[in-house]
Amino acid sequence: MHRRWLFLAAAAVLVVVSLTLVLLPDHKDDGRHAEATPVAGTPAKSPSATGSTGATRSPSPSPSPRPTRASANPSATRTSPKASPSAAASSKKPSAPATSQKVSGAAPLAGRIRPGVTYRGTATFYDADGGGACLYDPSGDVMTGAMNSTDYESSKACGAYVLVRGADGASITVRITNECPGECAPGQIDLSAEAFAKLAAPSRGQIPITWTLASPSSVGTLSIRYKTGSSRYWCGIQVIGHRNPVARLEVRAGGGWRQLARTDYNYFISEDGSGCGGAIRVTDIFGERLTVDGIAVRPNVVQPTQVQFAQH
Repeated sequence: MHRRWLFLAAAAVLVVVSLTLVLLPDHKDDGRHAEATPVAGTPAKSPSATGSTGATRSPSPSPSPRPTRASANPSATRTSPKASPSAAASSKKPSAPATSQKVSGAAPLAGRIRPGVTYRGTATFYDADGGGACLYDPSGDVMTGAMNSTDYESSKACGAYVLVRGADGASITVRITNECPGECAPGQIDLSAEAFAKLAAPSRGQIPITWTLASPSSVGTLSIRYKTGSSRYWCGIQVIGHRNPVARLEVRAGGGWRQLARTDYNYFISEDGSGCGGAIRVTDIFGERLTVDGIAVRPNVVQPTQVQFAQH
C-alpha cells in the first residue's frame, strides 16, 4: 500500500514538471526576427519593389514624343510675351493663320546686340556666299556679314539684321550669317564684297562704320530645320529666316516646355531626344513667342512655317 502511494506521488510530480516546462517562454533566437531589426548606425532596408531579389525598380523613362508627319503648311500659333506658357499649346488648330502682332517694350532677352543702340567699328570685306559659322545654306542673297567674335556671342547674332552706315551717309542692311574670328575687333563687321561696295570703293579695304539692329519689313516667314543625324533619340533644331534675333527655343516634352541649349554653330540641341518631332516654341529678344507644330524630324530639310516675329 505504501509503495502504491509513492508511485502515485511520483507520477503527480512528473505531471507538474511537464506542465511547467510547456508554459515557460522559449528564449531561443529567431533568425528572421534578428534580420528584420536594423543594426544601430546602419540604414534599414526598404521593402523591395521587385520582390525577393533585393533590387529596387527604377522608374521607366518617359517615352519620347513620336514624330508627326510633316504637312505642306505646318500649323502654328502665336502668343504674346504676356500670355501664359500653356496658351499656345491649348489651341492645336487655330481658326485662322497668325498675323503680325506688335510687342511693346524693350528687349529683355537681348544679349550684347540691343535694339536702339548704335555701335561703332570698322567694316572690311570678304568673298561671301551666304554660308558660314551659322550653318545657313549658301544663297543668292549676298547682302550678308560676318560678326566679330565678341558681338557674335556664341551664335546669338546669327540671323540678325543690322543696318550699317558709312561715314559719308551711305547705308546697307545685311544679315549676319558668319563669324569673323580673332582678327576682327569688337564692333567690326566683315561684310560681303557686294555689301561693302554699297558703302565705299573696294580699294579702300577698311572703313569706319556705325551700325544698329534692324527689324526689316519684308522677310517672309521663318523656317525650321533638323540637323543631319537627327532622330527621336537626338536632334538639333535650327531657326531660319527670323526677323528678329532668336533668344530661346523650347520643345514640348513631358507635359511642359523644355528649353534647349544653343551651340556656337547655331543649332539648339536635345541630347536625349526629348521633344524631337513635337511642337516647337521660338522666342525672340523682345519676348514674343511663336509656337509651331507639324514639323517632323526630317534631317537637313528646310521646313517652312506660316509665322514670323513682329516688326520693331
